[in-house]
Amino acid sequence: MLEGLLKKIFGDPNEKELKEIGVIVDKINALEKDMVGLSSANLAAKTADFKVRLSKGETLDDILPEAFAVVREAAKRVLGMRHFDVQLIGGCVLHRGKIAEMRTGEGKTLVATLPAYLNALTGKGVHVVTVNEYLARRDSEDMGRVFKFLGLSVGLIAHALDYPDRKAAYAADITYGTNNEFGFDYLRDNMVVDEDQMVQRPLNYCIVDEVDSILIDEARTPLIISGPGEKSTDLYKVLAQVVAKMDEGEDYTVDEKLKTVAPTEIGIAKAEKMLGIENMYDTEHGVDFSHQLMCALKAKAIMHRDKDYVVKDGEVIIVDEFTGRLMFGRRFSEGLHQAIEAKEGVKVERESQTLATITFQNYFRMYEKLSGMTGTAKTEEQEFQKIYGLDVVVIPTNKPMVRIDYPDVILKTKRAKYKAAVNEIEECHKSGRPVLVGTTSIAQSEELSAMLKRRGIPHNVLNAKYHEKEAEIISGAGQYGAVTIATNMAGRGTDIVLGEGVPELGGLHIIGTERHESRRIDNQLRGRCARQGDPGSSKFFLSLEDDLMRLFGSDNISSIMDKLGMEEDEPIEHKLVTRSIESAQKKVEARNFAIRKQVLEYDDVMNQQREVIYAQRKKILQQANLRDTIMDMIHKVVDRTMAMYAPPEVYSEDWDLQALIAYAEEFYAPADLLQIDYLQNLSREELEEYLHKVADEHYAEREDAITPELMRELENLVMLKVVDNHWMEHLDSMDLLREGVGLRAYGQKDPLVEYKFEAYDMFQAMIDAIQDDVVRYIYRVNVVAQPKVENRLENASTNNPGEGDDIKKQPLVKGETTGRNDLCPCGSGKKYKNCCGQDK
Repeated sequence: MLEGLLKKIFGDPNEKELKEIGVIVDKINALEKDMVGLSSANLAAKTADFKVRLSKGETLDDILPEAFAVVREAAKRVLGMRHFDVQLIGGCVLHRGKIAEMRTGEGKTLVATLPAYLNALTGKGVHVVTVNEYLARRDSEDMGRVFKFLGLSVGLIAHALDYPDRKAAYAADITYGTNNEFGFDYLRDNMVVDEDQMVQRPLNYCIVDEVDSILIDEARTPLIISGPGEKSTDLYKVLAQVVAKMDEGEDYTVDEKLKTVAPTEIGIAKAEKMLGIENMYDTEHGVDFSHQLMCALKAKAIMHRDKDYVVKDGEVIIVDEFTGRLMFGRRFSEGLHQAIEAKEGVKVERESQTLATITFQNYFRMYEKLSGMTGTAKTEEQEFQKIYGLDVVVIPTNKPMVRIDYPDVILKTKRAKYKAAVNEIEECHKSGRPVLVGTTSIAQSEELSAMLKRRGIPHNVLNAKYHEKEAEIISGAGQYGAVTIATNMAGRGTDIVLGEGVPELGGLHIIGTERHESRRIDNQLRGRCARQGDPGSSKFFLSLEDDLMRLFGSDNISSIMDKLGMEEDEPIEHKLVTRSIESAQKKVEARNFAIRKQVLEYDDVMNQQREVIYAQRKKILQQANLRDTIMDMIHKVVDRTMAMYAPPEVYSEDWDLQALIAYAEEFYAPADLLQIDYLQNLSREELEEYLHKVADEHYAEREDAITPELMRELENLVMLKVVDNHWMEHLDSMDLLREGVGLRAYGQKDPLVEYKFEAYDMFQAMIDAIQDDVVRYIYRVNVVAQPKVENRLENASTNNPGEGDDIKKQPLVKGETTGRNDLCPCGSGKKYKNCCGQDK
C-alpha cells in the first residue's frame, strides 16, 4: 500500500529508468545504418579507436551508444543474431551496475556481450559468472566469437585448468567461469608463497548470470579450502549405530521448520549407556562426544537421502536444494558430512582443517562494479539492495507474454495430488502436447515416474541422478508428445524449443507438484514456457500434506476441510488456503533471508580480519626487503618483555629479571649474554635501551653470517609461514567461537555483539603471537639447501576442488631447537608434532 502511494507521488522508478534508457536506445538505433556500411576490418578497428578515445578523457558512458551499435552489428555478422531493443535496455542496466530481470528466453546471454565489451575496453578485465561449467564453456565459445571478431581476448576458467592456462585466462579482456572457481582462485591467490603464482587481477567488473541463484541461493554456504585433519573417524561410526537405536519423541526432538534436532535427557542417558561413559559432557571427552552425537542425530532425522544428498560410487554427494544439481566436491561442514557417511555405511573421510574461507557475499562485494541478470529477482530486491547495493530493473519482453497461469489445484492428500497431476499429464500426452513436470526432490520425481510407467506413458527424468544428461533432456522437452520430469527446475541455461505442431496445441504445459519455499523458484519453473511470444501454460497441484503447508501453513485448514465434508480427490478452492500458501512462502523467504543475513553479519567480522591478513601477505610478497618490518616486530617484542617483567609501576627491586632473561633468550638475545648482576644496576630506560641494542646487534650478526641476500629471502619465508600458520589456527578458533557463542543468548546477551568483542581480542592475540613467532624464528633458524618444499595447496581440498598451484622452491628453514607446537622445520606449514615430529 505504501509502495503504491510512493509511486503515485514520485512515479514508478522502474518506468523512469526505462524511459531514460530509451533515449540511449534511440541513439544506438540511429547509428545502425553507419555500422552496416562498415567493412569487417573497419568495424573491428572501432575497438582500438574506442581505447584511444578513453585514454584522451572520454568516459564509458560517452562511447556507450556507439560501442553497443558496434557489438550489435558484430553479433549479426558472426552469430546471425541481432540484439532486440529490449536487449539493448538490458545491456544498459548491466553497465550501470544493476540487476536486469529478463524473462526466460529473452536472450540474456547475448545481452551480456554489450556491457562486457564496453567495460573490457578499459583493459582492467571483465568477469562473466555462470552457475555451471557447461554454460561457462558454451558462452565463452559462442559469445567469444563476437569479442574475438572485435579484437578482444576471451578466457575460460574451468575446473581442470592448470596454473599457466588459468593465469592466461584471467589476463584476458573477458573471462568466463563459475562462481566457485572465481571464489576459490581468490582464496588460493592468498595462500601462495610467491607473487608470480597469483592468477587473478584486481576485481574490476562482474556480470553474474542467474544472479539470484548465485548471490542468494548459494550465499548460505561459504567457500572453504581445507587440509587434512587429525581426528579419528571411529566415533562417527559408533554414534551412527547409537542413534539408529534412538526413537524420535522419546530420545530426541526435531524442529522441521528450523531444521534442528536436540537429544532429550532420556536420550543422552541411553547414548551414554551404549557408549559406556558416565558423562559425555565431561571435559575429559572434549567436545567430541556431544558435538558428534548432534551430528549423528541430524544426519538421521533431518538429512534425507535422494533429497539433501545422494550416494554415488561410494560417496555422499550434496544435492543443491535450489537447482537439484549434484555439488561435487562440496561437503557439509562441522562433522555433518562424516555423520552422513557413517549413517550410509560408506567410507568416512577425516574432518578437515580450514585453510581459507570466504562467503559469496563478501567475495562479490569486492568487485569495483557488480551487475547481474536473471528471470526472477524482483521478489528478492530488498535483499539485493541491503546486501549488495544492487537495484533491480524489470525489462519488458520483446514480444507479449501469452502464458496462461491456471489457479492452483489443491487436494487434501499427497496421494490425491499425484493422481490428479498424472491424470493431467496423461490427458496432455494423448493430444501430443508436451509437458514439463517440476518436483522438489529426487524421491518425488521417482515416485511420479513410477506412476507414469504404470500407465505406460513414456517420459524422461532429470534429477541429480541423471545430471550428465541435463542439456539433452531439456532441449527435447518441447517436442510433440514429450513428457519431462525435472527436480527443482531452475535456470538450466538450455532453451526449450517447441516442436512442429506444438504451438497449435497450446505450447509447453508446465505442471508443478509442490510449491517451493521461495516464490522465485516457482516463477522460474513457470518461466520455462511461453518464451518469445510462444503459447504456454502452467498449473500447480498441491496438497495439505505438502511440507510447506504442513510446517508453515495454517494449522486449522485441514480441520476446516474435514468439517466441510470434502472428499480426498475433490479439489479445494478457498481463499483461506490460497492466502495460507502465500503466507507460508513469505514466512520461509523471511526466515531464509534472516539466515543469510546472519551468515553475512558473522562473516563481516571475519572479513575485516581477512582483509588485514591478506593485505599483510600481499605486502610480504610484493616487498623485496622486509627488514624494517621485522625490526619493528623485534622492537615490539622487546617492549612486551619490559611490560611483562619490568613494568613501569613496579619498583626495580621487584622486577623479575630471571624471567626477563629467559624470555629475551627465547626470542632475540644470544644465550648467556644477559647477566642479572649487570641488568639490576640499570634504570628502566637504560634496561629498555640495552635490550633494543642487544636485539639489533644480534640481528646484524646473523645477517652478516648468512649474507643480506639470504636474510631477505629468509625474512619473507618466515613471515609467510608464521602468518599462514597462525591464520589457520585462528580460523579454527573462530569456528569454535561461532559454534558456542549462541549460548550467550541464555544469559540475555547478544551473541553477535559477544562474537565481535571476543573475535577482536582473539585477533589482537594472534597478531602478538605472529610477532613473537617471527622474532623467535628469525633469530633461531639455519638455512640449508632444500630441493623442494611442500605446497600446502597440493594437499588442500575445496568444497569444489581445483588444481593446486606450483610453488616456487624455497630454502629449508631449520630450527636449532624445535618445540612440538612450533612450525615444522621441513617447511610444510604444519606443527612439528603433526609432521616430522609425529613419532618423537
